[in-house]
Amino acid sequence: MGLTIAPLPVPCTGAALRAAVLEAAVLAGHLLLYPTGMREERPPDLPAARTPGQPPPVLLLHGFTDNRSVFVLLRRALGAGGLRRVETYNHSPFSRDLRVTARHLARRVEELCERSGRDRVDLIGHSLGGLVARYYVQRLGGDAHVRTVVTLGTPHGGTRVAPFMDAHPLVRQMRPDSEVMAELREPAPGCRTRFVAFWSEFDALMAPTGAARIDHPDLDATNVEVTGIGHLALPVHPAVITAVRRALDGPLRAADGAPRPAETARGTGTGGRSLVV
Repeated sequence: MGLTIAPLPVPCTGAALRAAVLEAAVLAGHLLLYPTGMREERPPDLPAARTPGQPPPVLLLHGFTDNRSVFVLLRRALGAGGLRRVETYNHSPFSRDLRVTARHLARRVEELCERSGRDRVDLIGHSLGGLVARYYVQRLGGDAHVRTVVTLGTPHGGTRVAPFMDAHPLVRQMRPDSEVMAELREPAPGCRTRFVAFWSEFDALMAPTGAARIDHPDLDATNVEVTGIGHLALPVHPAVITAVRRALDGPLRAADGAPRPAETARGTGTGGRSLVV
């Protein structure tokens, strides 16, 4: 499955330059916000009763060495109007094993289900956070509690970028030949969770670039290509945020509405069905 959200064709060098400038601007802003997200969010008490049509709660998972501050804009957009409950999960910066973090996530999801009175939740993960969400769903039975997983720039196929960082165990687990990647390539028959993976041609942390796609025969996965932006911009770009909201509401399809005038979208759905968003 594939879907593309892209601006009008531009010279590769110009698009790459604009993406790099945007990455620098996002990095500067994120460095300012980073201290505000270091403290773990205290989950609020939620009423067990829910109104008809209310969507499941959403839990946001940040990437490697990051924290919940990366989701300031996305969280605000998803929670607009108060209909959808959105929470964040700061996994430990001292973790040395993705699988341990996934087990901690399992407890956090079960706790959120209990507080909200819901059987299932939605997960959104940026970079490493998406890989933690997928491991929990695919390998730890999390599909019983997770309706949809949305990943943003997550190395589903493993990434070879920055070989000098192999000293960190988590980075080694994100390599294509790691035990974790081998586990995620194993069969997952009957997985009940829907996956939507956003990836970008200018994501400098993916090597190869297509590593952020999900290619697994047993998973219900849609791969969404976003052009013109890099890794850090994925959780904050307005077009991506809009597409994430649509993905949580249901499969991305032509009827979701036209994109901004500067954008076109094209892709292939199940069975070769063409999609235009």
